[in-house]
Amino acid sequence: MTDEDREPDGGRRRDSLPTDREEPVGEPVVRADPEITGERAREAVGFDPDDPESLAEAATTVRAFSENTVGDEDNVYMLRGAAACAALVRGVGSYKKAAERAGGDVSVSFIRKWARVHDLPQAVRRHVARGHIAPTAAKHIARVPGPDRFDLAWAVLDGDLTVREVRRAASEVNDGRSVADALAEHGVRLGRLELAVSPDRYRELRLRASLENRTPGDIVDEALDDYFD
Repeated sequence: MTDEDREPDGGRRRDSLPTDREEPVGEPVVRADPEITGERAREAVGFDPDDPESLAEAATTVRAFSENTVGDEDNVYMLRGAAACAALVRGVGSYKKAAERAGGDVSVSFIRKWARVHDLPQAVRRHVARGHIAPTAAKHIARVPGPDRFDLAWAVLDGDLTVREVRRAASEVNDGRSVADALAEHGVRLGRLELAVSPDRYRELRLRASLENRTPGDIVDEALDDYFD
């Protein structure tokens, strides 16, 4: 059996945080959130892989998406196309059959890449919809498994990585390099984040850090351990 014939993996790797989609395939969870997409939330279209009519609409959407009939700067539209790809794959059972069902010049590679974007965790997809992470960068983030995909996504936000840099970092991680080393190559230190706190908290944080011979980051990290526990 080739990769093109293989049925997509429906399993999830469970880490301290879910690193894959938890919502039903095709459901417009992010696209239908008015806090993310504003008035366009009312126009959000879902795709049900178990509904023949919805599956037919997904196939039409995938073909139009591949032909780029709408500008590729529209992040919400691209998330819709990704949802259609994922639903079509789930509905017909393989990437190869999905490409055949969509028709035209739709390739297996195209469907696989965008279906993976749809399968990214919601926390990442929300930044795609907001325009903070380019959909083309999300394609490369989705290539990386486990928590490393979060690290790459947040590096785009905090380290201003370009799509080309994300692609290279993703390839290096998949080749066995640690995500920290791959990001350092592009001037991004994993775990570094600029925060704004109230003047009172800032004053107290600096005071405590000095008296305890620690860095502010150590104290914040300890406080976050308690918060997330």
